[in-house]
Amino acid sequence: MARRTLGDIEKIWTNVESVKKLSDRVIGIGPFGVGMDGLLTWIPVVGTAYTLGASGWLLLQAVKAKAAPGTIVRMVGYLGLDSVTTAVGEVPFLDFVPNVVDVLFPGHLMAAKALQKDIESTHWVEAREQDARASGEHDQHVAKVKADRKLRRIVYLHD
Repeated sequence: MARRTLGDIEKIWTNVESVKKLSDRVIGIGPFGVGMDGLLTWIPVVGTAYTLGASGWLLLQAVKAKAAPGTIVRMVGYLGLDSVTTAVGEVPFLDFVPNVVDVLFPGHLMAAKALQKDIESTHWVEAREQDARASGEHDQHVAKVKADRKLRRIVYLHD
C-alpha cells in the first residue's frame, strides 16, 4: 500500500464532502434536502447504479482513510439501508414507497458525516508506529490525544 500523507486525508475529506452534497443536498430547503440519490431513484436501474456506486466509493474512501472499524460498521448500516430501499424500488408495483423512503433517508449524507467525524477525531502521523515508538515520539502523540478532547485515536499513515 502506498504511503499516505496528511494531504491525502484532507483530499478524502473534501471529496466526501462533495459526494455528501451531490447525493443528498443538491436542493436544500431548511434542514431537508434532495440530491442525486433521491432524484435518480425514480429512474429504474440508473438510481440503483448511482446509489450502489456512491456507497461503494464512500466505503473505499473510509478504507483509504483508515477509518475506525466502528465508523465503517456505521457507514455500512446507513449505506445498506439506503441501498436496500433503492433495490426494492426496482420491483414493479412496490416502487413508490421505497422511492419515497430513498428520497427522505439521507444515507450517503449520514455515512459521509460519520467518515468526516472520524477523520476530524483522529491524530494523523506521517510516520510508522514502530519508528515513532523507537524514537519516543509515540508518547508525545499519546499525550496530544489525551490533552485534546476532540481526538480519540492515533493513526500512523506509513504503516
